[in-house]
Amino acid sequence: MEFRLVVLILLVLTMGVAAEYIRPPPRKMIHFPWKPKPSSYPQQVHISLAGDKHMRISWITSDKHAPSIVEYGTSPRNYSFKAQGESTSYSYLLYSSGLIHQTVIGPLEHGTLYFYRCGGKGTELQLKTPPSQFPVTFAVAGDLGQTGWTKSTLDHIDQCRYDVHLLPGDLSYADYIQHRWDTFGELVQPLASARPWMVTQGNHEKENVPLIIDSFRSYNSRWKMPYEESGSSSNLYYSFDVAGVHVIMLGSYTDYDQYSDQYSWLKSDLSMVDRERTPWLLALFHAPWYNSNEAHQGEGDDMMAAMEPLLHAASVDVIFAGHVHAYERSKRVYNGKVDHCGAVHITIGDGGNGEGLARKYLDPQPDWSVFREASFGHGEFKVLNSTHAFWSWHRNDDDEPVKSDEIWITSLLGSGCVAAKSHELRKILLEP
Repeated sequence: MEFRLVVLILLVLTMGVAAEYIRPPPRKMIHFPWKPKPSSYPQQVHISLAGDKHMRISWITSDKHAPSIVEYGTSPRNYSFKAQGESTSYSYLLYSSGLIHQTVIGPLEHGTLYFYRCGGKGTELQLKTPPSQFPVTFAVAGDLGQTGWTKSTLDHIDQCRYDVHLLPGDLSYADYIQHRWDTFGELVQPLASARPWMVTQGNHEKENVPLIIDSFRSYNSRWKMPYEESGSSSNLYYSFDVAGVHVIMLGSYTDYDQYSDQYSWLKSDLSMVDRERTPWLLALFHAPWYNSNEAHQGEGDDMMAAMEPLLHAASVDVIFAGHVHAYERSKRVYNGKVDHCGAVHITIGDGGNGEGLARKYLDPQPDWSVFREASFGHGEFKVLNSTHAFWSWHRNDDDEPVKSDEIWITSLLGSGCVAAKSHELRKILLEP
């Protein structure tokens, strides 16, 4: 009997070892061969939401006199509408950008396929507007970069039938080398021109040169988000609605204390949220507040001390962050402890960057941490109705997307927390 028990234990241990995931090696930066195009040819096209029923189309041309016009319609090569936008450019030491065009189109119908052309030239592109009601699906991946693993992540996201892509910071990893912003725009165009990409800044977007170049010059010029439409004074923080979801994009690298413009804007934004109309409330920023990886320990603590009480009182359902090059999902947590009315925190800074994975975790694993793994991948957040959503994380396993973590999440509205904390929220919102 004892012999059989020993054999059984050895068999279980052997199976466990055999099933352990062996991470593939890092991959190099993608090489982009130079392909000459006419100077007025639209390049690096990406789209983003721009208020109710409107979309912002962004692209770049080498021709500094190219028009910022977008023609669009609901059938191929039949453009019933035309919109005129604006353009800008920037210089960065010895680099000069092309002409950056920003054109808002609309009003658009929800859940509709549109065909469009930028600047009166170039290839006809297609975009799909998000639905007006549930279900709605978000693809989530941060810290992308431009490596072979980035390409795999993008390929896997392309297989997902998502409506909006959420990116919690660190886009191109240009790191002062400005032409890498151009290659990143080229890399993501197939996806970013077809579905809205909603991004916030990471530390790699700073690119400041003291006394010469302000922070975020390249990022703000190229990736304009709907900050004005949401009453914000900065492109580094804003909000938007999709179907029944209100999404708040916050800035980890701009002032966030209780006397800052960002904090004042956040209070104002939350005061206008109607949980009957948008039952789900999400937040994104770059530096995680709950992180059991050895990498970047404590870097989000100051922002957490300032803003977590407000987001908790507002009953934020899920908070996405990047920065740490690994994946981690928490239980509902607040003030460092498991709290059934707290937010689920998900760190997903594993899109494919060239700096590699953050492989070391703290031991023992905190009570609030449920699942953690240092692998590249992406997430999918499918909101089925006002009370239930399905989250899944898909590891890049030798170029195949493998679903490695999944969970059903009940909204805080559905669990009664929103009503229970309404008095707490009103008290904070009324504070000077």
